[in-house]
Amino acid sequence: MMAWLLQLVAWLENSAIAENVRENDVLFPTIESVHVLAICLVVGSILIVDLRLLGLASIRRPTGSVLNSVLPLTWSAFAIAVTSGGFMFISNATKYLNNDFFICKLGLIALAGLNMAAFHVLSVRDLPAWENSEKPPLKARLAGAVSILLWIAVVTCGRWIGFTMEVR
Repeated sequence: MMAWLLQLVAWLENSAIAENVRENDVLFPTIESVHVLAICLVVGSILIVDLRLLGLASIRRPTGSVLNSVLPLTWSAFAIAVTSGGFMFISNATKYLNNDFFICKLGLIALAGLNMAAFHVLSVRDLPAWENSEKPPLKARLAGAVSILLWIAVVTCGRWIGFTMEVR
């Protein structure tokens, strides 16, 4: 790993905020609870969109309407999940970076982001042509299916982090 990144990680882990999160009996579990609730909102709201893309739910609603009503919640919950996850990370940053499930979780989130970007580039530009269809085009359905699989894997890896972390 790059030396500057290791220095940054060490600095974060040794900060007063990280020490407080790590040493306080109430703070870490509270942050973790907020993180879990935020992830539930992220995955649940994404699932609403993905099921619409698969033609399995909300088929009477235009896809654009589903996207516009759900994505603000998704992004807000994602911001909370990233913030709370960041606080948990700095509490034991070097341990997290040595945890394969943590690294896998980050990679899967990046892949989910790429899947979403590909969906927006390849499918949303044609949305007016198919948004009222009960069964969206194949590329939209594939994006929904891949998204569901990726987010299930993210949650699975996140759960395994807690079982495989060696904390100070």
